[in-house]
Amino acid sequence: MTLCAMLPLLIFTCLNSFIHQRIPQQIRIISSLAAIFLVFMVTAILVKVPMEPLTFFIITMIKIVFINSFGAILQGSLFGLAGLLPTSYTAPIMSGQGLAGTFAAVALICAIATGSELKESAFGYFITACVVIMIAIGSYVMLPRLDFFCFYSMKNKRENATSVTQAEMETKVDLIKKDVVNGVERNHCRNGDSLASSHRSSVLGIFKKIWVMAVSVCLVFTVTIGVFPAVTAAVKPTIGKNTLWVSYFSPVACFLMFNIFDWAGRSLTTVCVWPGKESRLLPFLVVIRLIFIPLFMLCNVQPRNYLPVIFAHDAWYLTFMSLFSISNGYLASLCMCFGPKKVLSHEAETAGAIMAFFLSLGLALGAILSFPLRYGI
Repeated sequence: MTLCAMLPLLIFTCLNSFIHQRIPQQIRIISSLAAIFLVFMVTAILVKVPMEPLTFFIITMIKIVFINSFGAILQGSLFGLAGLLPTSYTAPIMSGQGLAGTFAAVALICAIATGSELKESAFGYFITACVVIMIAIGSYVMLPRLDFFCFYSMKNKRENATSVTQAEMETKVDLIKKDVVNGVERNHCRNGDSLASSHRSSVLGIFKKIWVMAVSVCLVFTVTIGVFPAVTAAVKPTIGKNTLWVSYFSPVACFLMFNIFDWAGRSLTTVCVWPGKESRLLPFLVVIRLIFIPLFMLCNVQPRNYLPVIFAHDAWYLTFMSLFSISNGYLASLCMCFGPKKVLSHEAETAGAIMAFFLSLGLALGAILSFPLRYGI
């Protein structure tokens, strides 16, 4: 599942960074949503269909590849779209992802509490996903009709046209001066298209402007996925044995708590954007999060082979989890908000796509890191 999810996610997010200038935004977003909707609908139907284990496994892996491939294009396109808008409008995308995780954790707890059959719970999950995607498609169709969106969309086009025109004029003046010096007459009328195309910022050029934010968001998710849930879900409670706390410890203390605090951290960026995008404190805080790796490994993770248990009490684990999750949401959202704002307006969509790629790269690196971390405890 890790390979089939993270590898396509990384590849197609990288691909989106280059193709987004060639394929219209509307096609990328609508087609991705439609494809994901079809996969979830097929999954909901197959819940009711008996299958052999091998057949079920193959079909499931193929669906995971498809969902993450189209999800990568969708995510990169959405961050690129948000990059055209003010900084505060990237935060709701990040907080929405945290809210989705919270919803999934609550659904898991409800399924355990009600004792419902696995098939019925799974069918409800996928039907709910289909409904949400239909709402998303309807919302995106309505988006161009909003005056607010039209204003920023046209502003981006106007600034792009202005910057290209200025570059053409400056380049033509330089060429004319050079011709006067050399005493040679040339026809520059055909150079307009080449000048405009050469002015279009390259992906590498934009990356040089935002590399600090890109590497920061990559490191945030590398640390997070490295220990969550591979290490954190293996922590066992040391109090309340033979009680309901044991049954609900992992769903509540691990998944629900992480998603709630992560959502809170992401949402916090709508009212607070400290430290600023030029501050060196932000990447420093991102690096500091590396401390959570040994902290969780020294909790009561079972089974274990090498390391001792130092933070055995459940209170330690709950404290680490709250700080770990809220810092993940807050720092990741700040990076994703600041990245597109460190470039010119007409470069913002490309910057958003690059940031989405490094977010996916962090997820992939974290998934790879989770294996040695879990087995090294």
